[in-house]
Amino acid sequence: MAQDKIVISGARQHNLDNIDLEIPRGRVIAVTGVSGSGKSSLAFDTIYAEGQRRYLESLSTYARQFIEKLARPDIDGISGISPAIAIRQRNAVTSARSTVGTATEIYDYLRLLFARTGKTICPDCGVTVRSFTPSDVACEVIRIFDGERVHILLPDGALDESAWDSRKTYLFARGYTRLDVDGRAMRIDEFDASGLDGTPLFILLDRIEATGDNRTRIAEAVELAYREHDGVVEIAGVEGNGRYRFSNTPSCAGCGRNFEAPSALLFSFNSPFGACPDCKGFGDRMEFSENKIVPDMSRSLKGRAIDPWSRERFEFFHFRMLDYCRGKNIPVDIPWMDLAFEIRLTLLEGDVDYLGVIPFLEKMKEKSYKKGHRFFTRRYMDFSTCRSCGGSRLRKEAGFVRFDGRRIGDIARMTPSELARILVNARLNDTDRTISGDLMSELLSRLKFLDDVGLGYLTLDRLTRTLSGGEAQRINLANSLGANLVDTLYVLDEPSVGLHAADNERLIQVMRRLRELGNTVMVVEHDPDIILSADHVVDMGPGAGRQGGRVMFNGSAAQARMAPAGVSRTLDTVFGKEKSLKVSKRGRKPAGNISLQGVSRHNLKNIDVEIPLGTLTCVTGVSGSGKSTLVIDVIHDMLSRKAGAGGNARVRHFNVDGRIDKVLLVDQSPIGSSPRSNPITYIKGFSFIRELFASQRKALSRGYQNGRFSFNKTGGRCAKCQGMGFRRVEMHFMADVFVPCEECEGKRYNRETLEIEYRGKNISQVLDLTVDEAMMFFDEVPLLGEKLWMLAKTGLGYIALGQPSNTLSGGEAQRIKIARELTESNGQNNLYIMDEPTTGLHMTDVAKLLGVLGELITAGHSVLLIEHNMEVIANADHIIDLGPGGGAEGGRVIACGHPSEIVRSEESKTGGYLKSYIARYGQEE
Repeated sequence: MAQDKIVISGARQHNLDNIDLEIPRGRVIAVTGVSGSGKSSLAFDTIYAEGQRRYLESLSTYARQFIEKLARPDIDGISGISPAIAIRQRNAVTSARSTVGTATEIYDYLRLLFARTGKTICPDCGVTVRSFTPSDVACEVIRIFDGERVHILLPDGALDESAWDSRKTYLFARGYTRLDVDGRAMRIDEFDASGLDGTPLFILLDRIEATGDNRTRIAEAVELAYREHDGVVEIAGVEGNGRYRFSNTPSCAGCGRNFEAPSALLFSFNSPFGACPDCKGFGDRMEFSENKIVPDMSRSLKGRAIDPWSRERFEFFHFRMLDYCRGKNIPVDIPWMDLAFEIRLTLLEGDVDYLGVIPFLEKMKEKSYKKGHRFFTRRYMDFSTCRSCGGSRLRKEAGFVRFDGRRIGDIARMTPSELARILVNARLNDTDRTISGDLMSELLSRLKFLDDVGLGYLTLDRLTRTLSGGEAQRINLANSLGANLVDTLYVLDEPSVGLHAADNERLIQVMRRLRELGNTVMVVEHDPDIILSADHVVDMGPGAGRQGGRVMFNGSAAQARMAPAGVSRTLDTVFGKEKSLKVSKRGRKPAGNISLQGVSRHNLKNIDVEIPLGTLTCVTGVSGSGKSTLVIDVIHDMLSRKAGAGGNARVRHFNVDGRIDKVLLVDQSPIGSSPRSNPITYIKGFSFIRELFASQRKALSRGYQNGRFSFNKTGGRCAKCQGMGFRRVEMHFMADVFVPCEECEGKRYNRETLEIEYRGKNISQVLDLTVDEAMMFFDEVPLLGEKLWMLAKTGLGYIALGQPSNTLSGGEAQRIKIARELTESNGQNNLYIMDEPTTGLHMTDVAKLLGVLGELITAGHSVLLIEHNMEVIANADHIIDLGPGGGAEGGRVIACGHPSEIVRSEESKTGGYLKSYIARYGQEE
């Protein structure tokens, strides 16, 4: 076999239709196709799985048991494959300790940089703390005293008058003959200890002139002092010209305070040695929160804004607070949010004349042995920044160490570009520059990689678990760049998710750089820009699920461009052979609006926005521009909790002019954590199916109820696998094997339950039907058919009714949620907030999603999206474009209005890309 190709024969994994395929090595390969066509089955479950499995086989059985293992794919043969790395579009990190800095190893290099070149600064004296070797002390003494006569002293502790005689004997036995008392030398046998109890004693080791000729003698005396007294020595000028303390451990020469020697462990919040003892290295603590105590900040004190005291059993404290306010001339009729900060603080924390709310709750919390008190006080607590470490997560000793005048906690709050600027301009001496050379080079390289993958707006202390799936994937991509691997197969899962069109070019350059290093990059993608930039295209289809799994096109990008129309839906769409985008010149008429003025949170800079109700509104902007902060952290929080300050946001004015019955955040979180959870149960359609089976004649004669046909209950399900259908067999150093249950043969139910049939199929066979097949099968059950029709309309006709929820992608889970809302929201006017619902959708399927969103709006609802997909943006009624950059450079409204207005904005990056997209794929209605 030629080694310049990956040759696959007889691939049958999942829905792959026994395909044969040849793809070139050392190229960027785009794997495309409609949703569910088998792209991931080919790229991840076949090619990556076999590449990883073969690499792991080279390791010992002992090593293999500690590594994630993949099962052998269902395939006849594969050759020319390299060791593989998969970078998936999901954030698997749940730890509250993991940050962007630790995930990219940047923080680890910073810890080493501070340990090797950091300077400890005494917080009391402000001088640089250092440890001194005997040679260092000798040099310092000669520099300070310059030829003067000095006393080299050994601290001997405070005088104990009652034990002086025995102490004197001991000193004589050790060979010491003189003491230093108040700067005067005297013999030990002449010293009168009476009346001097508690006086500090110093043994005089040597009297010598501080000259270069005496350097060795000074060093020897210092070395003797270090051995005798825990590494401490004092040098005093005979003429009273100063007294200095030196130590072989870090200590302040001014006040004598000892400090922890800088080490990499001191700056680790994952270690008990370096972590803040109060917050245990998490950076925040559970404390009583103003937002919880005053949930509705538009209320006044008289209107019982203080929630704990609004209850009947605590009315006494409420009226005492009102009396206190009248005595202090504090207004009780104005909203809490309008009270001065100092007044609010006093009311919460109290003073000598008044028991504050927080001290009141603290006293209740002390009685935690009472269950009611625990539950009552817990509802008013929230996570807030740890006061001890200020959110740095480290013990206070770590804050004494500075690099170029900055603490490591301050540096961790920076973005990559800010830190790179600090490192380049750092003022270092020649020794520190030599020590930090390799560290600085590695740090600058990794910071550049983060910027290259479009994550330059993230701060290094950002929690990894708060990143989106796309951001987590690009973090891993940056790590791969830093590894500089060659002849490796990288398999990427939609890396463009969460990326603005302006950032796509940078991602393309990253993939090309991996290719230039000699690697093969296989990317599962729907984005036209990524597909157009690939060297080779593999298109799967023609449909989804059982109708997919075949190779529709396999060739170079040039061949794909020249392919005749009709060969592939993807190629027709990407290369503009089929212009399906319809662009309207005006949007829907609003049915009200949400108005916010002076919004400030995270990087939002006192912005004013309006969201028209009864329309499709898109919030756009480059990555990190503030979209999620505005939509989820401010608008969603304020509407769902009715908190006057929207969490930690500052909003000068907030108003809703129109009807909103309910606010729903439809995100990409899983629809269930158990494998038993599946699409048909989530949309509440399984009850209809169970009723149908329970109403069959054989079921009625046996007395079967609806619950008999549930695999979540005992009775009808298989007792051995408990309704799972499979059994997990641990193979230790090999991949765990999931085998069908021997009892039910993977059908989930026991034999008696499977004997009940509806139209020739038992309950297990029904769960194996796809949504499209089920619509035809249950055509006589209109209520169930409506729910299934909603699933099909969101582009999910290919998924099986009983498909385990943990096998669904984030985009599929989000569209299932949309389908359920469509069937349950009759008669209401809801606001649906969605975060990139086009994730995982082929371009031809986006039109289906837009149709579903249009139905929601026609039914009287409002839809607010965070979106980068240009087709969705082009079909929006209103756009709010944030920017101009990410992080500190974002947070401003660049343009807003109908798409026809956005494309005319010269400042809007979104407008420029939208104009090009419409020109390539669109036609006016």
